Amino acid sequence: MSLKESIDLSKLPNHVAIIMDGNGRWAKERGKNRLFGHTNGVKSVRETAEGCAELGIKYLTLYAFSTENWNRPILEVTGLMDLLLRTIMAEVKTLQDNNIRLRTIGDIDALPGNTARELRVAMEQTAGNTRMDMILALNYSGKADIVQATRTIAEDVKAGKIRPGDINDKMVNDHLYTAGIPDPELMIRTSGEQRISNFLLWQLAYTEFYFTEKFWPDFDREELYQAILTYQARERRFGKTTEQIQGQ
Repeated sequence: MSLKESIDLSKLPNHVAIIMDGNGRWAKERGKNRLFGHTNGVKSVRETAEGCAELGIKYLTLYAFSTENWNRPILEVTGLMDLLLRTIMAEVKTLQDNNIRLRTIGDIDALPGNTARELRVAMEQTAGNTRMDMILALNYSGKADIVQATRTIAEDVKAGKIRPGDINDKMVNDHLYTAGIPDPELMIRTSGEQRISNFLLWQLAYTEFYFTEKFWPDFDREELYQAILTYQARERRFGKTTEQIQGQ
């Protein structure tokens, strides 16, 4: 029996974020280069997106390429950009068939021209889809996200549009790349690493973390279901006591 049968559909996380880690090590175990791992990770993206959409999860954010990833070997970076381009072009039909809207966070203007262009085309083509938003974090940095939000707010203060005392959590949220997107309730990281690696630093303040030893190419729907079941077994208190939560 699939773990899916045990999931309480009334207690799903609204937003799941995933750090897709371990492609390189998965490939190395098989005597292949790192790009082989990234290529095989694409099927896990498809499996996870379809699995989330079928359950009724509304937002899925995938950490696809960080600003730090530019420091990787040039052949790997070039191969990643080519893979991203080919994947976008090949998967638009799948997104359409599953009523999934594609969005991005991060500085996509710094991506190669063809990649950025196809991303924008795919986002435009899927803009009317309503079942789930799949958000790719591309050329993304959690620190840079906060810095650009802070800079924009500071410019508004300087221009006299707002006062320093007006700045609050909501204002910061409204200036982040994720403006209008609810914070993740569940963050999954594959490959056994237990850190957030500059991913959604502001947005993960009250997120539940799930770490799995599986490398990303081996992540499937059953592992997704296990992560959700683990999330559902936890008590989310947001700084309150158990007694306060139970009394609500």
